[in-house]
Amino acid sequence: MTENFDYIIVGGGASGCVVAGRLAAETQSRVLLLEAGYSNRHPLLDMPPGIFKMIKGTKFMRYHKTTPQAHLGGRVHDIPQGHVLGGGSSVNAQVYMRGRPSDYDGWQAELHGSNNAVDWGWESVLPHFRDMEDNNRLKNDHHGTSGALKVSDPGHIDSLSRLFVQSVQGLGEPFSADFNGGTQRGVGFYQFMNRHGRRSSSAYAYISPQESNPNLVVRLRSEVEKLILDGSRVVGVRYRDAKGLQHETSVNKEVILTAGALITPKILMLSGIGPEEHLNEHGIAPLLNLPGVGQNLVDHPEVPITARIKGRGGYYKQGEGWRMLKNGLQFKLFGSGPVTSAGVEAGAFVNPTDPNGEPTIQAFCVPIVYVDRDTQHLVENGYGLTVTTVVVKPKSRGSVQLASADPKDMPSVSPNLLKEAVDLDTMVAGQRFFLRAFDSAPLSDHVEKIMLPAASEQSDDAMRNYCRRFVKTNYHPAGTAKMGRDNDPMAVLDTRLRVRGMENLRVSDLSAMPDINAGNTQAPAMMIGDRCADMLLGRL
Repeated sequence: MTENFDYIIVGGGASGCVVAGRLAAETQSRVLLLEAGYSNRHPLLDMPPGIFKMIKGTKFMRYHKTTPQAHLGGRVHDIPQGHVLGGGSSVNAQVYMRGRPSDYDGWQAELHGSNNAVDWGWESVLPHFRDMEDNNRLKNDHHGTSGALKVSDPGHIDSLSRLFVQSVQGLGEPFSADFNGGTQRGVGFYQFMNRHGRRSSSAYAYISPQESNPNLVVRLRSEVEKLILDGSRVVGVRYRDAKGLQHETSVNKEVILTAGALITPKILMLSGIGPEEHLNEHGIAPLLNLPGVGQNLVDHPEVPITARIKGRGGYYKQGEGWRMLKNGLQFKLFGSGPVTSAGVEAGAFVNPTDPNGEPTIQAFCVPIVYVDRDTQHLVENGYGLTVTTVVVKPKSRGSVQLASADPKDMPSVSPNLLKEAVDLDTMVAGQRFFLRAFDSAPLSDHVEKIMLPAASEQSDDAMRNYCRRFVKTNYHPAGTAKMGRDNDPMAVLDTRLRVRGMENLRVSDLSAMPDINAGNTQAPAMMIGDRCADMLLGRL
């Protein structure tokens, strides 16, 4: 090993950038951040509408193909993940969402009773959300204005988004001025992680301010192959650079895995940390038998409702011809107009079967014909509106395993979306609720035809089949190296994010979640990173 650092952060995603940036800013330690992807500095990444280009496929995204899903008729679908500094925070739709207090209180209830534990309840995590935030509208017990992450109201709201919000209110849902406030239920307009239309990713918020700091070394296109162990102690990492050259780097203090819920368990297993039987199958010597590594995979499933509208509206052709020139000039000169919108301006949290219960469905309203790239041929392109319904607290669980012992091979991922009957029933209820919104004024006055689900797919059995056919990831895989109690055999981490049975090794990304939060996951990933930094700094 020719180099030495105090800390090595493996993965420059939403959480990894927070950990690396804070350690560099607040200590004199030498910090190495290894990111397998590319630089986040690109105009397409900075402009909110770039998300639609991202999903279609660029070098900034890595597509994980699932194993054939038997309960979905053998379907194979994609799970896109950011392949860029900042991870998902550099390529996503920028929606700022934390989840609700009961998510974190549920974590704490599950973790309570562990030795040397820290609290993960809502009152303990809220200060991290608040302190990281620079909100352009809100300042109160829930929101801050002095943090590194810029959070703003949408710079542009399309008329179809407003019609959606009005129609859902007509169904009895309250208007929400803040989905991250005291209650999650309602319909309204999301806030976003940007300012004047420019993305505020974890990389911009935490790495860019440290670019001149000699103690922080950021290496892109650097794929970590395994951890280097000396007994139960992590002493370094092995990685390959963009030219394919192999490097080994030693660590004085700790290695922090922040490569995401699909790659973090892969690195652990390639290093001999994981389910003993599975490692033996691939000829990897099991150095630490942790059966929970790669298990407990949970993701938010989503299914679309797509309609063609009467006349013109939404964002169809806004990026073509003279409109593109006009919108681009408005964005460059004034930081306003359609280019400031990622399209996902409005949304809702509802419980279709129990209006007084906590929401079971999140909806995203997108003023465009927007479906998965594999099903684009099933709809008519043109002026339209898509509402995706998402089960926010799914019961279904999947797994991440090794495809082989070759570090170059992608992991074998089986998410099992909608496998549990309760998730499928919840999704069908969500679809039916928002189909009512399409059929309610004022939105109904503008809808020409529901394209998905077709009229022939709206009976009970047909709706279930439709959901199985069209379900896909909401891009939020989590839980594959979960925190747990000392007596939980499937717990990979203790409450301080330390890998059980190892020294000098933590996991600080969505893998650590015992259960997924209700809503988008970038802000929770950054919160986990912020708490990890506090732990390393002795402040938690």
